[in-house]
Amino acid sequence: MNAAPPPSTPDTPVHYRSDARCLMEDNAGFLIKQVYNSLNRMLDQEMAPLDLTAMQWRPIAMVFLGRADTPAELARLNGMDTGAMTRALDRLEAKGLLRRSRSQEDRRVVKIELTELGEAKAREIPANIARSLNHHLRGFSTDEVSQLMHYLRRMLANGSA
Repeated sequence: MNAAPPPSTPDTPVHYRSDARCLMEDNAGFLIKQVYNSLNRMLDQEMAPLDLTAMQWRPIAMVFLGRADTPAELARLNGMDTGAMTRALDRLEAKGLLRRSRSQEDRRVVKIELTELGEAKAREIPANIARSLNHHLRGFSTDEVSQLMHYLRRMLANGSA
């Protein structure tokens, strides 16, 4: 039995009801996921010359940008469990791209820093991201891209409210 849709007011229209439309290609969430998957496939191709996978370039970029410097922060930012992040960091350390050390303030905390090679690769990452995004946004005007960003930010704000 289908649940009754939530009440709709002029300020809160109901865009989806509990019918087959929620399972079809016109579902906004499904389309967002498809775009995400397409971007990830292209980003993997762009990062291949750097010998980095999606699981590897993101932590390097986050450390380089100063957004995270511990495995736990990286795992949280990348939506991964800490075990998977530890394995990714093991591979990056084996490639000579980062090093881990114990925090001087709290010996339980592991700090991450990029090596010179890791920083060099990190500087190449933004151009690869830009190529992938520009490819996916071909034919969009500047105003359309701004509008898309606005809508996505609104969705994120609605989701976190």
